[in-house]
Amino acid sequence: MKFEQSRALFERAVKVIPNGIYGHTSPAIVLPGASPYYASRAQGCRYWDVDGNEYIDYMCGYGPVILGYGHPEVEAAVTEQRASGDCFNHPTEHMVRLAERLVDWVDFADWAVFGKNGSDVTTWSIQVARQHTGRKKVLHIKGGYHGVDAWCTPGHGGLIEEDRSHIHAFAWNDLESFYALLEAYEQTIAAVIVTPFHHPSFADCELPQEGFLAAIQQSCHSAGIVFILDDIRGGFRIHLGGSHRLFGFQPDMICFCKAMGNGQPISAALGRESLKVAASKVFLTGSYWHNAAPMVAALKTLEILQRDSVVAHLERMGTRLRNGLEQLGEQHGIPIKSSGPPAVPFYRIANETDFKLQQQFCRSMMAAGVFFHPHHNWFLSAAHQQQDIDETLERVATVMKAL
Repeated sequence: MKFEQSRALFERAVKVIPNGIYGHTSPAIVLPGASPYYASRAQGCRYWDVDGNEYIDYMCGYGPVILGYGHPEVEAAVTEQRASGDCFNHPTEHMVRLAERLVDWVDFADWAVFGKNGSDVTTWSIQVARQHTGRKKVLHIKGGYHGVDAWCTPGHGGLIEEDRSHIHAFAWNDLESFYALLEAYEQTIAAVIVTPFHHPSFADCELPQEGFLAAIQQSCHSAGIVFILDDIRGGFRIHLGGSHRLFGFQPDMICFCKAMGNGQPISAALGRESLKVAASKVFLTGSYWHNAAPMVAALKTLEILQRDSVVAHLERMGTRLRNGLEQLGEQHGIPIKSSGPPAVPFYRIANETDFKLQQQFCRSMMAAGVFFHPHHNWFLSAAHQQQDIDETLERVATVMKAL
């Protein structure tokens, strides 16, 4: 494949944009020179870059596109709402309806608020916990990702020591490291925030061991600590009522984003009645946070997720992909290590620590028209059908023969 237009755009971009492309879509984090830099259009589970190259997409915009690009029902609902207006002086009825829908779905939740990005609501949830408890410290999983605010960003620039002086990390599936922090700081811990499964970049996903998250829940309850679930990546992909339902625990607050609006910018935080007063005292706003179109998109997306049993479909397609990759890897002597839920998986070349063969494999797959990310977990959508999975596996077989 050629990337002449991508490179030409990037050369223009670096003159007027720091780094040209920044954040998680930076070419430096994927495969510089071997992957596209700019997208042009998309439909279903496929997209095209500015050079006209077509890809079967296994990132889905890094998660938001759960129904497939350009889903006709969602797009029609958004278009109809925008004809009446989107950004007003006030919220619309859709905000109330969406809050009612989410509270109805999530077993422990009594209220909901909305933002635009996952980082909006994870950071706000931390503030609510501090307001509720009158404490400062926050415990989180080492290597966990919760957004780009100072307390949690994986970056280093612009930070000062005080930004993280009350943030402490413990190891995933290691209750002893959690209990050590609990013993050291119990009377000053406002919140513990976790993801339902561990999904670090440049590493395998890890599911929770039996009782790990339930034990954290019990400790938080006993010590008056607010237990927060960051369900940004897994939410609505592995269980419609929140990923905690799959793993047998119950938080005090839960944060959703990505899959809520099929690509429309919207996020949500839900919580218990006991936290409602504190939530009302923590300022939360943005000029576009009450926009009607994303809320209409979320309502329609949630409707379709339930109606079409999308979670079960993602499980089936993800399992088909996993089984095929593992079988082809064994057949061609390139063993594949799979991890994470089938709908939100990560795959890499087994027994490799430097990602060199992994990068070569993903580079070759991109050249074959399949977008596999070498370092980040993948996402499936409802638009991935059996024929798309099978076509992907045919291309994997060709690439593995060459490798």
